Amino acid sequence: QVQLVESGGGSVQAGGSLRLSCAASGSTFSITEMGWYRQGPGKQREMVATITDDGSTSYADSVKGRFTISRDNGKNTVYLQMNSLKPEDTAVYHCKVFTWRYGDYWGQGTQVTVSS
Repeated sequence: QVQLVESGGGSVQAGGSLRLSCAASGSTFSITEMGWYRQGPGKQREMVATITDDGSTSYADSVKGRFTISRDNGKNTVYLQMNSLKPEDTAVYHCKVFTWRYGDYWGQGTQVTVSS
């Protein structure tokens, strides 16, 4: 089993920055991919960014050049640095990890609100 604790959400004005963190605990030895997903008002959940255990990253087109995903394997933590935020980035952001032993785990979500 893996437990995830997210932090770092909040409210900012357009153009501002936020940094999200997601700390994993439990059977972290089996974690491979870590990532961030979001669900905006009236929208489906979408992938924002993912990072594999060897550091390969993937981003949604809408956030490329503005968001950066990183991970600290020693701390079992994944980060999402969000710069140049736009009102359309407003969403609940969820951390997700994939484990080869147990499958996917999701965090409880953290609200990000960007005002114009």
